[in-house]
Amino acid sequence: MKRGSCGAGEIGGTTALAVSPWVGSRWRKLLDEGLAKGVPTVGALRNFRANIWAGDNARLTRSKVGMDISWVTDRIAVGGGIWTTENMATVSRAGITHIIDMQIEFDDTPLAGPHGIAVCWNPVDDDFEPKPPEVFARGVEFALAALEENGAKLFVHCAAGVHRAPMMTLALLGVMGWTVEDAMDLIEARRPAADFAEVYVRSVEIFLNGRS
Repeated sequence: MKRGSCGAGEIGGTTALAVSPWVGSRWRKLLDEGLAKGVPTVGALRNFRANIWAGDNARLTRSKVGMDISWVTDRIAVGGGIWTTENMATVSRAGITHIIDMQIEFDDTPLAGPHGIAVCWNPVDDDFEPKPPEVFARGVEFALAALEENGAKLFVHCAAGVHRAPMMTLALLGVMGWTVEDAMDLIEARRPAADFAEVYVRSVEIFLNGRS
């Protein structure tokens, strides 16, 4: 189970790097290795951050030239942004009939219309801030109604399919009866790129507890 982390600390009386919350757990090992060698210089920290952003940009570029879809169940998929008419056509050919778009950056609705795909644009920023229950309620209501239709298939996505889409899928599976831990394990097994930040998991838990 992967969960993102952030924070600041003191090393030998000197303030260490204040890690921005967008640094997920996949970067924690790299950061820890650097800190073990001593307090990094400002230049080193800038290079570290530049490398992370380069990785993010590479993921977004790949998503624009081809679809990134991971099937969590036989009817629910998680992945990255659609962006283009060609990619939307690929989504349609995959049998997807409904989309939950978690991107604040892009609304799929105009692309989906010609294919008869229903879209719930549920935009949130990947800012590592708590998400209100209304975000999950909106997506879950749409998803449950979709899955009642025979043959319907749901695609939950954000820009890179790392944080927001797995977070929304976690909430959906929780409402469907999965425990949070089991749902996280399933999502990660089917989509290794998924990364569960603590603040997002807690937001899902608050939503699920409020439904009890």
